[in-house]
Amino acid sequence: MGNVRRTISRRGLLARATAVAAAGVTATGTGFGVGPASAATPRPAGAPRTSALWREFARSPFTHPQIPYVGRAGQRAGSDRFPRPRVVADVRAYGAKNDGSADAAPAINRAIADAGRRGGGTVLVPAGTYRIDDIIRISYSNVVLRGAGSKRTKLYATKNLTELIGPYGSRFGGDKSSWSWAGGLIWLAPEARLNSLIEAIKAKHWPVEGWTGNERTEFEPLTAVAPARRGDRTVTVEDASRIKRGEIVLLRVADDADHTLLEHMSGGGPATQAYDWSDKSKLLSYVPYEWPVRVTSVRGRELTLERPLPVDIRPEWNTMITTLVTPLTGSGVEGLTLEAVETPQSAHLLDKGHNGVTFQCAYDCWADDVTVRHADNSFGLVAASACTLRRTRVEGRGSHHPYFCREASHDNLVEDFFIGARTVPAPAGTQLHGINVEGLSSYNVWSRGVMEMGTFDTHRGLPFANLRTEITVDNNGTHGGDASAGPLYGARFTHWNIRVLNERAGLIKIDGIAPYSATAGISEVREFGQIDVPDFQGELNARLESYGRPQDVRPVNLYEAQRELKVR
Repeated sequence: MGNVRRTISRRGLLARATAVAAAGVTATGTGFGVGPASAATPRPAGAPRTSALWREFARSPFTHPQIPYVGRAGQRAGSDRFPRPRVVADVRAYGAKNDGSADAAPAINRAIADAGRRGGGTVLVPAGTYRIDDIIRISYSNVVLRGAGSKRTKLYATKNLTELIGPYGSRFGGDKSSWSWAGGLIWLAPEARLNSLIEAIKAKHWPVEGWTGNERTEFEPLTAVAPARRGDRTVTVEDASRIKRGEIVLLRVADDADHTLLEHMSGGGPATQAYDWSDKSKLLSYVPYEWPVRVTSVRGRELTLERPLPVDIRPEWNTMITTLVTPLTGSGVEGLTLEAVETPQSAHLLDKGHNGVTFQCAYDCWADDVTVRHADNSFGLVAASACTLRRTRVEGRGSHHPYFCREASHDNLVEDFFIGARTVPAPAGTQLHGINVEGLSSYNVWSRGVMEMGTFDTHRGLPFANLRTEITVDNNGTHGGDASAGPLYGARFTHWNIRVLNERAGLIKIDGIAPYSATAGISEVREFGQIDVPDFQGELNARLESYGRPQDVRPVNLYEAQRELKVR
């Protein structure tokens, strides 16, 4: 009977959480933060107390040792509203049929290109089903592809990326398919980068990834940066004459021979100093650390940045501000379902590329009310920063990566998301991850989610300072990551108010594995099926609070509480 009761409880909780996510309801409880407003409201007898961790954080939000400041994550520094550019095209006027009878991809792409050449605007995809036999390319800034709603407009994708472009091998050798973690059938990327990627794959050359390329040569130094501290928003530079207010620049922080930058990203101290960084070839290929940011003010040699510095700046790290590939900005996809033709999920790392929506070299872009069904990899962030994915859903036969975040993706926000249970059993040899982050990606947020399958896939490559908050999860996935990619976690990973339905600890309760981390308000869990073990030996300086009592942790949603903080 005990098992029956647990099954009913899990189904009931998932049903309630799913209903909340589908309705886009914001959870209550963030009003328990510190400050005059909360002080004026008396706490009812027996009500949960404000978290001690939260009180600490609110006193020093930019420099807390365990919790990252992510209050400005997402497009336009976390704006609740997306731009609404005027309608400039309707895909039916370009020949698209909404009855699924003919390939609509050429018409949709022509409409997007016309909008882009006019300087931007909204391209409407009215209700109906549109067959697409090619990639939809959003490669112009300030262009929005808008359907009539995810339940009314469907793009039905008949081909995969291997068929459309060709096999995409791994730069690390072997027979792996890079379509297992890259590319989308709706692909948002600047035109020059997208064209060069496709040409390189067709020529069987390793294409350019990251912000400045695999060889880290696609940039021009603008100025050196004086020493500064994590959390500073104003930095002093050697020469600001080539930098303009409103410009997006790249902060480039190199490592030194002793790998003290990697130690810093892991929180420092004896445990990280004793770690052998030298044999982590894949991890070392991700440095220098590259962080795009908008400059909001230029005064003499002082630059004010849109977001606080993510790391210290020290003389030994040869920090500079450089150019970057011109990013895609101000573009989005809204109100539609992308459904791939249903095929069995491929064996692990052999995906053919039935992929969903991917943002690459994108800044201040978004997806809203978008469902992806029957995909290998559903939503991707590849060298993408300051983007928001809101009200997104993953459904169908099961995904390798429902969400992936890699190649130096920073400051992104994924909120009100849903990962549905697979509709068919998983074929042998496949793997399921979940909400993935890797490759020195930092300050990303996953908030208000329901995961009927998957896990918190921290995929090595030393991601650091990421937050997952107010999520219900049936924790049945596994993490990935090659051993040469280094640690699973850097410093300031935070899991806050997480309800685990199957009592599995792996990758959710992280106080015994992640350095300088915080685990607050998660369900009582136990270890089984674990493959995650500590990378750093010794004291981790991790914090655990309100364990077994997710209903008690206050504020309920750490990201939303940070948004409400009055900070400079």
